[in-house]
Amino acid sequence: MADFLTDITTLRDRARREIEKGPVTEAYGADLERVLQVLNEALATEIVCTLRYKRHYYTASGLYSEPVAAEFLEHAAQEQEHADKVAQRIVQLGGKPDFNPETLTQRAHAGYDASDDLLEMIKEDLVAERVAIASYTEITKWLGDGDPTTRRVFEELLAQEEEHADDLRGLLERIPQDKQAD
Repeated sequence: MADFLTDITTLRDRARREIEKGPVTEAYGADLERVLQVLNEALATEIVCTLRYKRHYYTASGLYSEPVAAEFLEHAAQEQEHADKVAQRIVQLGGKPDFNPETLTQRAHAGYDASDDLLEMIKEDLVAERVAIASYTEITKWLGDGDPTTRRVFEELLAQEEEHADDLRGLLERIPQDKQAD
């Protein structure tokens, strides 16, 4: 069994020799370029989700729209926080966050939605949350121990995406499915 800690002189020498790499050391065990690509896809996903929730917030109408719109607004704010966390992690790893609006929807795992019907808005948001949950679950498994910090970022996002999906499922249960939600 190998010693769990490299001698201190070697650690210090490596730290000085590769100072430009910031937090990425020899101990980093993931494919950095692929991690940055995945993070930028997640950034696009979170931005698209923010925009979708904002659109739904502003366009929700009908008898049940007030509490639903409030939920959309809360989720939009949380999705923006997710985007900020992901962008910060990209920068920490020496990458550049990709905010290019021309390619956001192509890179995002979840889609944008312009539904006008309140029930359809909720359903499309729930589908998007389920896509994010499946995607982020795969990412956390893929990262494993190779990049525990990025894995934890995705675990935090995953927990909140699961909460969003549960919220949306609850909204669907409270709104009559046999009527137009107007």
